[in-house]
Amino acid sequence: MEYRPLGRTGVQVSKLCLGAMMFGAWGNTDHDDSVRIIHAALDAGINFIDTADIYSAGESEQIVGKALKGRRDNVVLATKFFVPMGDDPNQRGGSRRWITTEVENSLRRLGIDHIDLYQVHRPDPDTDVEETLGALTDLVRQGKVRYIGSSSYSAGEIVEAQWVARKRRLERFRTEQPPYSLLVRGIELDVLPTARRHGMGILTYSPLAGGWLSGSWGADSTPTSPARKRLAARFDMTLPENQRKLEAVKQLQKLADTAGLTMIELALAFVVHHPAVTSAIIGPRTMAQLEGQLSAAAVTLDQGVLDQIDEIVKPGVNLNPADTSYGDHVLKPTLRRR
Repeated sequence: MEYRPLGRTGVQVSKLCLGAMMFGAWGNTDHDDSVRIIHAALDAGINFIDTADIYSAGESEQIVGKALKGRRDNVVLATKFFVPMGDDPNQRGGSRRWITTEVENSLRRLGIDHIDLYQVHRPDPDTDVEETLGALTDLVRQGKVRYIGSSSYSAGEIVEAQWVARKRRLERFRTEQPPYSLLVRGIELDVLPTARRHGMGILTYSPLAGGWLSGSWGADSTPTSPARKRLAARFDMTLPENQRKLEAVKQLQKLADTAGLTMIELALAFVVHHPAVTSAIIGPRTMAQLEGQLSAAAVTLDQGVLDQIDEIVKPGVNLNPADTSYGDHVLKPTLRRR
């Protein structure tokens, strides 16, 4: 396993990060099996785990905590906050009130005394970024958190947060966690260059594009689960945007076959090849899925393959504009005419 610097923190992390979203009620409900998968990933050289309070309503953090008993010191552990954790309007967001409460909940669920990387799951347009950074700075000074990061921030939001941190002498975001895949390349345009200029580490999520690049989603598929129904614009095959994605997947599969790779290997190798990317988050639900993704750690793509990828999906382009985490936050209707 290759290890890379996490921005300018001095911390070294594996180029594949184990995402824990599928451990618990959202995916694998067998705690013992989930722990075995986590241990297998650690044994394979992964030293970076990413979870969040919202994943299975905290159950994911509990499972990760079980798996790390006796192995905590060798793992760089990241978790996130922001998404609503209850009906109370204050059990969410980036306020000092919620951050200081929820970090204690995450520490308790994980069974640890500190979090290596504590991330804002989404930007909060209703909260001053100075408020969020101030609360997170206090957590760092208290020793409960080592580093802080953002997730799904636009380039402009990244710059604003960095500026405020320097202006107010607060801890700055050391990492950014954006979506990135063969089909979702929008962050190449501005997010990756911006984060790189500020010395931020990048851990990307959804490298398999929500199943589009793993063979679990095809022309005859229909959104049936509650999660997929909520994301109909990304999975409704009658939409021309998704038909373009289907055609791109066919071409990418032919390229992978010619290169002697699985589609999963091609997809993961592509993501970690970008010089701004530190680590790609993989999210296996089963041991077989983990094994199928671990093999990508040994794959290096040559320039010829990369050029052919660029012909299929242009750099800096999302084939379907709905395949992003930014729109609802950057273009929130109440902010359009501010």
